[in-house]
Amino acid sequence: MPSLFSSYRLGGLTLPNRTVMAPMSRVRAAAGGLATPSMATYYAQRATAGLIVTEGLQPSLVGQSNPGTPGLHTDEQTDSWRQVTDAVHANGGRIFGQIMHSGRVSHSETTGFQPVGPSAVAAEGNVFTPSGPQPMPVPRALETDEVGEHVQSYAHAARRAVDAGFDGVELHGANGYLISQFLSSDANLRDDRYGGPITNRIRFAVEAAAATVETVGAARTGIRLSPGGGIWGVTEDDAGELNTALLTELARIDLAYVHLVGTADEDVLVRLRETWPGTMIVSPTTPGGPKQAGMSEAGHWLGLGADLIAFGRAFLANPDLVERLRSGLPLAPVDENTFYQGGDAGYITYPTYQHAG
Repeated sequence: MPSLFSSYRLGGLTLPNRTVMAPMSRVRAAAGGLATPSMATYYAQRATAGLIVTEGLQPSLVGQSNPGTPGLHTDEQTDSWRQVTDAVHANGGRIFGQIMHSGRVSHSETTGFQPVGPSAVAAEGNVFTPSGPQPMPVPRALETDEVGEHVQSYAHAARRAVDAGFDGVELHGANGYLISQFLSSDANLRDDRYGGPITNRIRFAVEAAAATVETVGAARTGIRLSPGGGIWGVTEDDAGELNTALLTELARIDLAYVHLVGTADEDVLVRLRETWPGTMIVSPTTPGGPKQAGMSEAGHWLGLGADLIAFGRAFLANPDLVERLRSGLPLAPVDENTFYQGGDAGYITYPTYQHAG
């Protein structure tokens, strides 16, 4: 079994270890969805990760979920991300940008547009807006001839990501956002070639991945999935069959990796590992939500065939997480009150481990 600290070849990159900093929204972009100097510091502090995957970057204004999230669809946004990628590379790191189209998980108060989705079915829960949490609105169902525009938005953002110095991109196909909505058996009630049977519901994901591969290459393209996750009211009644079919199709275009969130039963995830011939990242979770995974969870999933292990909250409070895990040092707790409040506190203020003098 490989060690969490052994090197790994991912596309054209050599990762010095098998840890991945998972994508996590921090809602600290400047006006206009611009990356900031503090964001450059935040990611550079964590550059000892084998791979960093950023927070979600909206590929269009209508694809924005919350206020304060960064984008990758204007020249100004592209320029702003160069300070981030330069800082990570200067610290010896590697960084993929996650491209996240929110679909129905959005609000007109945030974007100025009615959200769009595969069908006119509202998501569950409230969404943040400039005036506070609001109930999820009913999205406008995309016309068949509009779908291609949103497929291409992932590829266009990927081109900008490479121009901004990212080593690659991860398509956000998890957690109830647009790709996940098309995969769903309840958010997607379409009767055209993008809805109904599994072969149709996986089409949007496959087309978005294929368009991105055509634009920036397979070695620079990954995808994140949350089989059966149920987030924002998205249901996959047939999660095992659906995701097996999806991975079978994605294997034909040889993506750099598939990133699975541990939202399904272990036997389903193991079957997906057996289906997928390439690199697999696993983000361990617990039934109650995200887990601050440690060495035992990492070893378990490496033993089940995962190639890389993604850590979320543990990386927030421990910029030196890799060294703490390697040396068996205690992990600092994360302050949940600072997840999304803005500012540098709880963002770039977590220290590295202080050894006794």
